[in-house]
Amino acid sequence: MTTMTDAALAEFKMPDVGEGLTEAEILKWYVQPGDVVTDGQVVCEVETAKAAVELPIPFNGVVQELRFPEGTTVDVGQVIIAVDVAGGSGSADAAPAPVSVPEPTAPEPEPEAEPKGRQPVLVGYGVSEASTKRRPRKGDVVAAPAAVTEPAPEPQTPAKGNGRPLAKPPVRKLAKDLGVDLASLTPSGPDGIITREDVHAAVAPAPEPTVTPAQALLLSPEPVAVAPAAVQDGVRETRIPVKGVRKATAAAMIGSAFTAPHVTEFVTVDVTRTMKLVEELKADKEMQGLRVNPLLLIAKALLVAIKRNPEISASWDEAAQEIVRKHYVNLGIAAATPRGLIVPNIKDAHAKTLPELASALGELVATAREGKTSPGAMQGGTVTITNVGVFGVDTGTPILNPGESAILAVGAIKLQPWVHKGKVKPRQVTTLALSFDHRLVDGELGSKVLADVAAILEQPKRLITWA
Repeated sequence: MTTMTDAALAEFKMPDVGEGLTEAEILKWYVQPGDVVTDGQVVCEVETAKAAVELPIPFNGVVQELRFPEGTTVDVGQVIIAVDVAGGSGSADAAPAPVSVPEPTAPEPEPEAEPKGRQPVLVGYGVSEASTKRRPRKGDVVAAPAAVTEPAPEPQTPAKGNGRPLAKPPVRKLAKDLGVDLASLTPSGPDGIITREDVHAAVAPAPEPTVTPAQALLLSPEPVAVAPAAVQDGVRETRIPVKGVRKATAAAMIGSAFTAPHVTEFVTVDVTRTMKLVEELKADKEMQGLRVNPLLLIAKALLVAIKRNPEISASWDEAAQEIVRKHYVNLGIAAATPRGLIVPNIKDAHAKTLPELASALGELVATAREGKTSPGAMQGGTVTITNVGVFGVDTGTPILNPGESAILAVGAIKLQPWVHKGKVKPRQVTTLALSFDHRLVDGELGSKVLADVAAILEQPKRLITWA
């Protein structure tokens, strides 16, 4: 990760923030030449094909050079910053750089808020040696990153000459949503850290944090109204570069759609009893403080259906020409975020009780909303649920998450006339759609799984007898 060019100058290389990744884009520098940095201090934010992460520097010293400007895509192993570890005696010309960022003559204005999608600091990753010759961003799909340990960040004192207000990523996101300039606030937290209370106190009355359409998670139990895009006077088109998570998602979806033969089956089901059970569980003392909604019971129903039909939990190994049966279920939940569609998964969901599953869903939602989903949380999924019903959509034909065998789309739950016990009555009804890889799952197996899910949601007492 670092090299010493002489007795005083240390070079920090672009680390491999996830197994298999070969490049990352520098989104933002948090330091400038002349700033004092300390071991563990975050110096920049970078974006990979999977997530945005903050990079901490592993030594103390004075920044001499920033080797690449913001917006540059850098290969893993290239030097991105040079630091005089002798306390400022080193000079910038001790290590030539391909691109230099000039030292500002006046302090830069404080950023109003952090970019969307800030991720927690990831440390402890290794460095892949690579050529120092810069190359343009590649278009091929990279391998998904492995799980990375996230240590708790330590409070830091502001670096001299930097003046950047200290605040955690969720607080920065809150400030941006409320239009609050962090530089104008007086911090009340320990070590000069700005808290949520400081941000709320800056507005009167304090409104609830604004949730943008892109932040509305597909797994939210309530419908979300999406406002139309604003039309600018005289502007007929806007071009947005496809990169990062959106680029990787697009490539993965194309690869999935044209590699795995998709089949989709549909079923419309009366979920009135399931909706009643949701209300009963909300009042249950064992479920107090947990996230209880229809998605929880749908997830549990799918897990029971997979237990009854375990052959559906599998993957196709093209290289070995083998079907890999999975004796576990890592349940993915599709979520829309400011960075694009992500599918974090609940590890070993098949082994969790209903309260444990509710707790895991709640943590997944909170983490995704804060933009803190780690690359490891999106690895190793086996089956996915996507809840398009929150947008009032009846259902859809979902595309498989790469490497998975099936994906269940949940439509809107609506009050409809339904024949119940020989009479037409108003009932809560929804439509489910199950897409599966026809190389792994034939029509009989796919039909059994979908029929089991529908039967459980129609008669949720089967959760007890079938589980």
